[in-house]
Amino acid sequence: MSGKIKRGIKIGLTGPLASGKGEVSNWLKTQGFDYVSLSDMVREALRKERLEETRENLMKIGNGLRAKEGAGVLGKRVREKILSDDENKDWVIDGIRNPAEIEELRKMENFFLLAIVAPKKILIERVKSRKRGSDPMSEEEIEKKLNREWGIGEPPDGQQVGACIGESDFFYLNEKSLDELFLFMDNLLKTINNNI
Repeated sequence: MSGKIKRGIKIGLTGPLASGKGEVSNWLKTQGFDYVSLSDMVREALRKERLEETRENLMKIGNGLRAKEGAGVLGKRVREKILSDDENKDWVIDGIRNPAEIEELRKMENFFLLAIVAPKKILIERVKSRKRGSDPMSEEEIEKKLNREWGIGEPPDGQQVGACIGESDFFYLNEKSLDELFLFMDNLLKTINNNI
């Protein structure tokens, strides 16, 4: 990337399953960004409780944290981790799924929210082709998971990706090649750099 990027940029990622958040995170790491995920905070709490890392336990701990400390608890914990580690580093923050998390993360200087989306048909095909063990496999199961993530049938403190997308600073429709995605990201970093 040309031009020196100013330090202390925090790019939060939101978007549905298989939209390309992992690709963006990996690309940002090649640009010197440190990585943290909101689900890392749940895993940390799980380890403290000495529980096995199963999907059920992760959901139970995550729901428990939100019930006890509010819907933004994971965003708050990520913010505290960044501030205690080094807020002058560049950070990519993955797994933002609730507007209350955004509210907590916006308390940091130079925080920008990027929404990455793709048409549902493309998302379903990507999930089927990547064959991750944790992914649902039938089209019906994938669609159900996408709807739940979006916020359909979820409580206000649950997954609300649709509402998060509405609060984004930047938006990318990821339906073309990885090269185009990375070109967008290169231009996005230049835009951010010129405006902070």
